Amino acid sequence: MDLLFAVAPPAELAEVDRLIRTAFTPYVRALGREIAPDAYGWFADAIVKGDIYVARDGAEIVGAICTKPHEADLELALIGVSPSRQKSGIASFMIGKVEALARARRMKTLSLNTAEIMEDRVRLYSRHGFAIVRRGPPEHGKDTLTRVYMSKALEIGRAHV
Repeated sequence: MDLLFAVAPPAELAEVDRLIRTAFTPYVRALGREIAPDAYGWFADAIVKGDIYVARDGAEIVGAICTKPHEADLELALIGVSPSRQKSGIASFMIGKVEALARARRMKTLSLNTAEIMEDRVRLYSRHGFAIVRRGPPEHGKDTLTRVYMSKALEIGRAHV
């Protein structure tokens, strides 16, 4: 597998939306709900700003990572991998690439959250150096399942690629 990582161009918005929906359907169903048609309406603005990245294997988009920049923090809002390619290291590859970008932008932290019941995700993020900073209800209020909020401090000047 020879992956390439790049900013998603606006012309690929529909493909990124489709990949994220496909990747997240089992996760959202485990939370007891379905993905709303407008759930990813913010993607259009994010892709124009260059805040969505894709992993490609040849011409195929196999993963996408949607970020939300804050003052000194880069939030990893969504990380999705094509269901047929999950558990093959693509999410780890994308996390590493985004971390390098955040360091280059002199961000101080990376942050994310996931449902507490998704223990495999918590373990994945922990392996990448994220630490749990708090647990609590989701900010969106669409379900009541506890979320695990995680953060990773970045050492400025040390880029890992």
